[in-house]
Amino acid sequence: MSANGSSIVVGILALQGAFVEHEAALRRLNLSKRLDIVLVRTPEELGRCHALVIPGGESTTIALLARLSGLLEPLRKFVVEKPVWGTCAGAILLAQTVENTKKGGQEVLGGMSISIARNGWGSQVSYYTYYILPDTYGSATQVESFEADLTVTGLTDPEIPFQGVFIRAPVVVELKPTPTDPPIQVVASLSPSLLPPALASPDHSNEPKIFVALRQGNHFLTTFHPELTQDDRFHDYFIRECVISQVANGNASPQS
Repeated sequence: MSANGSSIVVGILALQGAFVEHEAALRRLNLSKRLDIVLVRTPEELGRCHALVIPGGESTTIALLARLSGLLEPLRKFVVEKPVWGTCAGAILLAQTVENTKKGGQEVLGGMSISIARNGWGSQVSYYTYYILPDTYGSATQVESFEADLTVTGLTDPEIPFQGVFIRAPVVVELKPTPTDPPIQVVASLSPSLLPPALASPDHSNEPKIFVALRQGNHFLTTFHPELTQDDRFHDYFIRECVISQVANGNASPQS
């Protein structure tokens, strides 16, 4: 499948994680351009895409499967050239540096000038409720998670809070743009009062730990899971703000 003048090809990395939920959300969007969606498992499938979504899942597993399938280096090249959105584990892969990695470290794709911490909330059982979540990671399971209203900017109806679903979520530790990097925009944040004691600052200066959605150029990350809700405003934002303009300008053409 190749894009024509009236359609946009959006890939979803489908090696592991919540790619089915992202596909459903993208198909619900009402856009002026038609979306053709590709579940990406090979370099050839990646090469057909204008943009890519990297789902939540397990970041080290996704990186390992990408390497085994010959996708890791093509993904790194894709991130340099085209719009990419990473959710949760995908956000970790888009970071410049990662803290709290497993033994052996964490391979990243880069693309966003931030440092992020895996499982940055630590053990959340002391602070938040357990939820039984849908069959996203292979089987229905009980996981440490919480939900919280987010303050959002740039979305449709920004006065309406977005209900963020966090599952062993990473935490943004530091913003690290250089003078030549695109500026980093905060799209969504948590109330500082929701941070557990291990993350809260004594003087209440919790930035950037409260930042849960960031945009830098045409790269976008969310540390939570918009795809696990029926609110598609983050999917709409990525396509509308990061993808359509790049396709219109010819800056995100699929490889021939």
